[in-house]
Amino acid sequence: MSLAEKVRAAVDQENPVRRRFPRGAIGVLLPLLLLGGWQLLAASGVYSAAQLLPPGEVAAAFGELAGRGELWHHVAISTQRVLIGFAAGAALGLALGALVGLYPTIKAAISPTIQALRAVPSLAWVPLLLLWLGIGETPKIVLVAIGAFFPVYTTVSAALAHVDPHLVEVGHAYGRSGLRLVATVLFPAATPGILSGLRLGLAQGWLFLVAAELIASSMGLGFLLIDSQNTGRTDVMLLAIVLLAALGKLSDTVLGLAEKRLLALR
Repeated sequence: MSLAEKVRAAVDQENPVRRRFPRGAIGVLLPLLLLGGWQLLAASGVYSAAQLLPPGEVAAAFGELAGRGELWHHVAISTQRVLIGFAAGAALGLALGALVGLYPTIKAAISPTIQALRAVPSLAWVPLLLLWLGIGETPKIVLVAIGAFFPVYTTVSAALAHVDPHLVEVGHAYGRSGLRLVATVLFPAATPGILSGLRLGLAQGWLFLVAAELIASSMGLGFLLIDSQNTGRTDVMLLAIVLLAALGKLSDTVLGLAEKRLLALR
């Protein structure tokens, strides 16, 4: 057992909360408290049924839509848009982030423009993408890609720019230069920052999804959210929000597990 594991075990033994509840179980407490607070608030009469329904009615809406098979189509199309858009945006973010992090001249040339574009709200892109790309799948995926690009670009460029210079010197001493230096020294050293950027990019992709599905969409959780508002289905609206949160957390968990595996291999 390593020293860090021994220290962690000692802390767990001294902490009665950790002895009684596993770490994973502690993370469930807040959602359960929020669920209980939601039920109490819905039953208190502070909000009308049109404003806030109890969790049971949202669960019933889930059963209704799932039973018809409609819900899974919305979930599948939204997940597909996020994954494709994230892959495209992350790839571009990795490429440009690497160039900016490694070459100060390129950073001086393009970084100010990219930082300015980063401040543009997601909804501001919608009319422009409609004008340029029409109303098909392309503008939706492009908008998700835009959302994923900026966190990846920012974290990758910062991680590479702040690699310990002593590591670079060691790489040079062992005959590493150019792409070999980048592949064997710089990228491995910046791996934690790069992986964090990918997780942030994926989360941002889910945030941009709702704006993307405002673009003449007839499927997806963003469409379901807006459509339920227009039809007065508060239960479906809350269900769409819960599903967006759950899918975002699920995808982040999967990427987090991959991050742990990669870091363990370093």
